[in-house]
Amino acid sequence: MEEKIKLSPDSFEALPKAEELDNEKIAAPSLTFVQDAWRRLKMNKGALVSLVVIILMIIVAFGSTPFINHDSLVKSAPKYANLPAKIPGVPINGLNGKLKVSGEWVDEYKENNVPANKYFVLGTDYLGHSLAQRIVYGTKISLIVALVATFFDLTLGVAYGIFSGWRGGRVDNIMQRIIEIISSIPSLVIVVLMLIVLKPGMTSIIAAIAISSWTTMARMIRAETLQLKSQEYVLAARTLGESPWKIAWKHLVPNLSSIIIIQTMYTIPTAIFFEAFLSFIGIGISAPQTSLGVLLNDGQKNFQFLPYQMWYPAIVLCILMIAFNLLGDGLRDAFDPKTRR
Repeated sequence: MEEKIKLSPDSFEALPKAEELDNEKIAAPSLTFVQDAWRRLKMNKGALVSLVVIILMIIVAFGSTPFINHDSLVKSAPKYANLPAKIPGVPINGLNGKLKVSGEWVDEYKENNVPANKYFVLGTDYLGHSLAQRIVYGTKISLIVALVATFFDLTLGVAYGIFSGWRGGRVDNIMQRIIEIISSIPSLVIVVLMLIVLKPGMTSIIAAIAISSWTTMARMIRAETLQLKSQEYVLAARTLGESPWKIAWKHLVPNLSSIIIIQTMYTIPTAIFFEAFLSFIGIGISAPQTSLGVLLNDGQKNFQFLPYQMWYPAIVLCILMIAFNLLGDGLRDAFDPKTRR
C-alpha cells in the first residue's frame, strides 16, 4: 500500500519573492514623445551648441537695446571714422587700436587724438559709428524679419495646408494651383513690386516674405494631412461627431508638430539670408537703419584697406546661418521616428 502523506497548512504559504530576479530585469524609463526627442537632441552635440549660441545671440540682440545709444547709430562722428578694433589689455595687432598702413602698424587712436578712455571693441565705420553697436542692432533687425517669416509660416502655412488637405477634391486642386502661381513668381520681383507701393525698408521686406514664404510649409502640411486624415483615430473622432476644427487642433496639429518645428528652423535662416541679400544689393533696409546686409554692403566698399568692416558682420551672419541649420538638422533627427535609438 502506498503511504499517505499529510500536508500541513504551512505547505500552502506563498513562497518569498526572489529579489534577484528583479535585479536582472532590463527596462527603459517611460518617456513622452517630447522627452524622448529632447533626449536624442542632447546627444547631438552640434545641435545643442547651436541652440546655446542662438539663445545667447537673441539675448544679446534684444537685451542690449536699452544700453545702445540710438543717437550714435544715426549721427556721424568724423573724428572717429575708420578706427580699428581696440580691446583694453589685448596686445594683438588689429585688436589693440593699430592698423597696418604702408606695411607698418600705426596706432590710429593716437593719430586721430582719440581720448585714452575712448575705444571701440570692433572698430568704427566710415562715419564714425561703433561697429559693435551696429552689428548688435543689425542682428536684432535680421532676427525680427526672421520671426515675422516664422509667424506667417505658422499661421498661413499651417492653416492653409491643413484646410487644403482636409477638404481634398476640387477645393484642394484650386488651393494648390494658387500656391503654384505664388511660388512661380520670384521673391525678388515681389520685393520690387512692394517697393513701388511701399517705401524701401523693413516693411517692404516683411510684405514680400508674407506673400511668398509660407508656400513650402503649406505644401508639406497638406501632404501630411492627406495621410493623417485616413488614420483610425481621426475616423473615430469624425464618427463620434467631432467638428473639423477640434479634430485639427487635437489630432492633426500634435502629429504635425515635428514637421512644423523642423520647417520653422529652416525658414529662419532663409529669411535672414534673404534680408541680408536685399539690403546688400541696396533694395532692402537703408540708412539710417542698419542690418547685417547693410553692414556688409558698407564694408565691401573699403574691404581692400579696411577688411575688418566687412569681416565682423560676415562672421555674425555666418554664425547665425550655421547655428540655425545645425539646429534644424538636429531637430529633424530628434523628431524622426526612424532615427530613434
